[in-house]
Amino acid sequence: MSIREILEGLIEREGGYVDNPDDAGGATNFGITFGEYRRRHPNGTKDDLRRMKVEEAFDIYLNEYYIKPGFDKVAKVSPLIAEELVDTGVNMGIGVASTFFQRCLNAFNRKEAHYADIVVDGDVGNASITALVSFLKKRGKHGETVFLKALDCLQGARYIELAEKREANESFVFGWIDNRIQL
Repeated sequence: MSIREILEGLIEREGGYVDNPDDAGGATNFGITFGEYRRRHPNGTKDDLRRMKVEEAFDIYLNEYYIKPGFDKVAKVSPLIAEELVDTGVNMGIGVASTFFQRCLNAFNRKEAHYADIVVDGDVGNASITALVSFLKKRGKHGETVFLKALDCLQGARYIELAEKREANESFVFGWIDNRIQL
């Protein structure tokens, strides 16, 4: 799957303009928060966000949620894992997605028999990519499937925690799990 297909699917899942008072992220359009929009357009208004074109959302996702966090490097090794990281990054933040990725790499290294632990710092750099290559070399396609399950497990657990910590998130938790967690 190409990055264009990944981001088009993501934009479709995120939908159009929403300003739900229960959403801590505030107003969004195509999943882009008003805060993210204002970083690009400091004088932008919610009406400007509402009128944002899908091409701008695509550009934001490509640069801020694919290239900047290093998920483009992951895609060269595993497009499926990169797709999951982008989706998680959009929904939970790229730092959360990156640390989920690194935590899974460390958990699956068989007490460092397959590769050394990496620092869980949210920086998807050479050490993380080298560990992923080693993991997939050792575990193959089945390992990639299990890795995706592990990422989804962490994401699902975080959704429940978010709903437990903030009652307003109960408005979203069913949909988050329904739309974001794969079986």
